[in-house]
Amino acid sequence: MKDLNTFTPLFQPSAEGGTPRHLVPVLRAPNKRDAAAIHTLVSQCPPLDLNSLYTYLLLSEHFRDTCVVAEDSDGIEAFVSAYVPPGRADVLFVWQVAVHERARSKGLARHMLTDLLRRPELGGIKYIETTVDPDNHASRSLFASMARQLGAHSFETSLFEGHLFGMQQHPDEPLIRIGPFRPA
Repeated sequence: MKDLNTFTPLFQPSAEGGTPRHLVPVLRAPNKRDAAAIHTLVSQCPPLDLNSLYTYLLLSEHFRDTCVVAEDSDGIEAFVSAYVPPGRADVLFVWQVAVHERARSKGLARHMLTDLLRRPELGGIKYIETTVDPDNHASRSLFASMARQLGAHSFETSLFEGHLFGMQQHPDEPLIRIGPFRPA
């Protein structure tokens, strides 16, 4: 198992050799004023399911300690929603990872997940769980990369079969579980 504090920081010295120049946007907990921008971002990130604006208001207000936004001068570029399931204080369930097209392929989503795991209020987390459509190769690659980075095993089991989504055509959502790993 690797320690979360051994990861390479995502900045580099400026060309002048002075203050570090950040390669990624500022990461922070969302607030309710961010909900509309988050809703718009998720709508621009297929194949993610777009939830109601009210859902993003609740996530930004009630679950801000387990969610993170990445923001730059253009606004919110990425959002990760997660929560600690009731009675499972060592698990972080990652619900959605949305990264705007202009910010993809830079390691931003993995950096955001690492940022969440470093938060003091999540210091007891030893497992990450998520559900990912088998055809969502980008998300599967992200979580495989997280497992490698954490030096942890990754397991997949059935959780939500497509028929459970009722009349809505929806692929299976198997559970991916990463861990155990050393808390931050």
